[in-house]
Amino acid sequence: MKLTLKIWRQKNAQDKGGIVEYPIDGIEPDMSFLEMLDVLNEGLINKGEEPVAFDHDCREGICGMCSLFINGEAHGPDRGVTTCQLHMRMFKDGDTIFIEPFRAKAFPVIKDLVVDRSSFDRIQHAGGFISVNTSGNTIDANTIPIPKDDADKSFDAAACIGCGACVATCKNSSAMLFVSAKVSQYALLPQGKVEATDRVLNMVHQMDLEGFGNCTNTGACEIECPKGISLENIARMNREYLAASLKG
Repeated sequence: MKLTLKIWRQKNAQDKGGIVEYPIDGIEPDMSFLEMLDVLNEGLINKGEEPVAFDHDCREGICGMCSLFINGEAHGPDRGVTTCQLHMRMFKDGDTIFIEPFRAKAFPVIKDLVVDRSSFDRIQHAGGFISVNTSGNTIDANTIPIPKDDADKSFDAAACIGCGACVATCKNSSAMLFVSAKVSQYALLPQGKVEATDRVLNMVHQMDLEGFGNCTNTGACEIECPKGISLENIARMNREYLAASLKG
């Protein structure tokens, strides 16, 4: 396959940045999108040019680091996959592909296609955990009866990998799908009930401090989410937040 890549290049957060065009040849349809970028960078290095900076780790759709905006879509044209799981067979020979970083005030560009998503980490630190006794007196979680429906919904929420596709897709750069998934993960389980009030209040407060926008109710986040996190979680988080606010 012969392709034309139009890639966002930016030295740092202060640099203006811009689109740079790169022709590329010899791309196999079974290559992953990141493998295609590897081929591009190998060619750039061989020519003495600076390679394109992009983020990745597991390349198995688990870590969420490979977040790219491809032809105007988070993680590209396929559904239910991350960028590293996107294959070049989704494109045609001769295509022009625009590749950009995720755009959000709370995701400042570090370099080229790499953004700083530590804002998600700070939201998690604010309440996305449970405090348990790990001194040897712990209780086996399997001894606590949990309705299967609740357990399944909790596992579905826990599937969120924090890639930020929801933020990049939302017109308001809202992180509510991400935050609601982390809130729901614990709100549905007895282990999470103890700190439920503080959790939702602290995480929503931190989300606002980070500069994320409010929910648009368009549902674009759910469509672009590679793990199919449901909008039901946002409704659940709103209920949890209202109840926590009334408790004072």
